[in-house]
Amino acid sequence: MNVDLSGAQWFKSRRSGASKDCVEVAFVAGGAVGVRDSKNPAGPALVFAPDVWDAFTALVAEGEFNAA
Repeated sequence: MNVDLSGAQWFKSRRSGASKDCVEVAFVAGGAVGVRDSKNPAGPALVFAPDVWDAFTALVAEGEFNAA
């Protein structure tokens, strides 16, 4: 998926600490979602289709990725 992220408004979770060890998210054209490493904002970013992002966040909310 090719999406122009040059004007994206990136944000971190309010639960993020003061460190830069987290990810940033941006909602972009067509409902796509960009994800990047906050330590390297000029580096590469992943872009997800809206339905894929919704499925991922639903699994996070259900605890699918919690450490055992």
